[in-house]
Amino acid sequence: MRRGVRLGVDVGSVRIGVARSDPSGLLATPVETVRRGRGDLGRIAEIAVEHEAIEVVVGLPTSLSGRESHAASAARAFAAELAVRLAPTPIRLYDERLTTVTAQQGLRSSGVKAKNQRDVIDQAAAVVLLQAALDFESTTGRPPGRPLEPPGGQPGEEASGGTAR
Repeated sequence: MRRGVRLGVDVGSVRIGVARSDPSGLLATPVETVRRGRGDLGRIAEIAVEHEAIEVVVGLPTSLSGRESHAASAARAFAAELAVRLAPTPIRLYDERLTTVTAQQGLRSSGVKAKNQRDVIDQAAAVVLLQAALDFESTTGRPPGRPLEPPGGQPGEEASGGTAR
């Protein structure tokens, strides 16, 4: 298992959930919900610098059938913009199927009422995403998901993302 803090980023149309791992890469915890729009990339870059992140895992929304939706295109575009801001910090795309559903179930079972979930659901989804990525790496010894190639990568290089699962 590689050592170092990772960030998990769950990109939504209105809010972005951010989680971080501990330096040993074993446990994900919530950090912040960032409002989508002006300044969102800057804020996530600040969080990455503040926590000295060695990489950022961005959730890639896919349907249960494995097909990508419009939300996946938006997540890829966001990840590409974030990669420009954070270079040379690597960005990885990881399948986030059911992260929000899992986060909602966890909050509900913890006694958080549905009307109060809006403020924390994105962070909780980022925690679920990052924890799944950490568990994948811990189990397989391989980094999770697929790398988003750094800006200026060679034509024809892998830049699509998805999962290694």
